[in-house]
Amino acid sequence: MSDLFAPEGGWRVRVLDLSGGAEDNIVEEVGGFLTLMHANAFARRYVRDSLERCRVPGMSTKDVLEAWFAFGEDVEVLEAGEGAWRSANELGDFADRRAGEEECDWRALDPRLDAADDSDDTEE
Repeated sequence: MSDLFAPEGGWRVRVLDLSGGAEDNIVEEVGGFLTLMHANAFARRYVRDSLERCRVPGMSTKDVLEAWFAFGEDVEVLEAGEGAWRSANELGDFADRRAGEEECDWRALDPRLDAADDSDDTEE
């Protein structure tokens, strides 16, 4: 799949509540990613942040994973097929190694912030 052929409106990611607290486990969908690479990077950082919020000092890798599967949030990149980032590919590594601040900063990649900034510019 190529970034040249993004779906209309851009790539979208779906945030899933693993605790089952949301209807159909869907918390929200975030759209407007201009490239698949952008959507994948957002998804990766979002899951990384979710896993780190489940981690407490002294937890084993197994405990971290159990906490994330019970209370965390997963993300899937929609309509990307084999090109989509998947948490299962890196979850073990995430649980083994504490993340740095940038690895969890999904907000810096959130396209909704760009849209808010653009609307502020048009009001001036």
